[in-house]
Order: sequence, then structure tokens, then C-alpha cells
Amino acid sequence: MRQAHFRFYAELNDLLPLPNRGQSLSHPFEFAESVKDAIEAIGVPHTEVDLILANGQPAAFSYLLRDGDRISVYPFFHRIHLSPRTRLQPRSEGDIRFVLDTHLGKLAAYLRMLGFDSLYRNDGQDSELAHISANQQRTLLSRDRGLLKRSTVTHGYLVRETQPQQQVIEVLRRFDLSGSIRSFRRCLHCNALLERVPKDLISDRLPPQTKKHYEEFHICPECSRLYWKGSHYQRMASLVERMIDSLHPAVPMNFDH
Repeated sequence: MRQAHFRFYAELNDLLPLPNRGQSLSHPFEFAESVKDAIEAIGVPHTEVDLILANGQPAAFSYLLRDGDRISVYPFFHRIHLSPRTRLQPRSEGDIRFVLDTHLGKLAAYLRMLGFDSLYRNDGQDSELAHISANQQRTLLSRDRGLLKRSTVTHGYLVRETQPQQQVIEVLRRFDLSGSIRSFRRCLHCNALLERVPKDLISDRLPPQTKKHYEEFHICPECSRLYWKGSHYQRMASLVERMIDSLHPAVPMNFDH
């Protein structure tokens, strides 16, 4: 049986069984097999891969393995500039937009709080999510490797963290979004952009103390929820500040001479 030798780099090793990390892996194959199919059979979704070298030369996902091939597989790197013809992941045009799987509802709410267009339904089927991602060029965020291995998914990312606030920080870092945060402009429930609404038009919906102490209000044009800068807003603003601070950890001082 023929075999090719794979080496995965950087955080792609997180997706491999512990004994297989950081070393060359032999992949046996009998019939013609694309490098994409082999990478996913090993356990890494194609959405995580941005560069493949076959025997030192850039290769497409469609590259057919040959006996003895040495395949190097790299993730997305912000600090390394690759030729557009070399990169495997398509670049999204304009502001990034997300669609999230059913396990990431809290992450969706946090992303909306930070101003990012994030579609989410708790009953979304895998086929529907893949279709939305492909047709609307939305980046599919998921913790399901099988979903990201679907051939229709071109923009996607496998979320590693399990705690929602850490997931937000992970996504912001992965897509370099710290400069794109526009907090509190979207409805946390349905994702629509909020609109300023005069107080007198919604005064009958306001609790007495809210009506007394606040003058600025926004409304969701989709679900009609009202938003104002009350105590809940202050708590969310503090949370946003902590998230942003986490993106820029302090650099430890070196006192060695």
C-alpha cells in the first residue's frame, strides 16, 4: 500500500491525538486520494488550513497524493504574508459576518454585543448552516469538526474554547477584530442594527423609574425590544472592557541583566 507523510504545524496540532502532535505522520492510501480528503481523515477540517506544501511546493486541496509524498500543513497566520495564489482560505470581502452552530448561542450574543453580524438559531440544521455560510459568505463558527468538513463550507473556524467569554477572545484574536469592535449597536436577540427612537414614542412601554432617569433609547426594528444605558448596560460595558483588555495582555518585564 502507498503512503504519504504528513506534518502539521502550530495550532493544527491541537486537533490531533496527543501522541501524534509535532511529528511526521504516515498516511496509507490505496486509491487516488486528494490531500484535502487525507487531511480531514487525519482529523483536521479544511477550514483550518491555509497553506499546504507537497514536497516543498504549494499545493491545492485537489492535489492527488503520490507514494512517498511529504506534505506540510499550515494554519492561518496573521504575521506571515502569503501570495493570494498560495493561500487556500478565501478572503472575505468587507466586514466579516458570522453564522454559528446550535452550541454557540452565548458566543453569538457576545459577538452581537460587540457589534458583529452574527446569525444564530438554536434549531439550525447542519445542512442549513453550511448553505447559509456558502451562499452569504458568512464564516461558520462551530465546535463540530464534521460540520466544518462539509465541502460546501468555504469560510469556517473550529472554536476550541468551551467557556463563552474565552470563545469571544479566541474569535477576536483569530480574525484580528480588535479594531472592528462597535459595541451595543445590534439587538442581542435577533442581530438587527438598533435604531434611535424618541422617548415620547415609547414612553408607555417604560417602567416609571426608567422614564424618569433616562432620555436616550434605541429600538430593534425586528423584535421591538428597547435598549437604554441602565444598570444592565453598565455591567455589559464592563464585560466588554475586560474582553478588550484580554486581547492585549501585559508584556512581562525582564529584570535580567
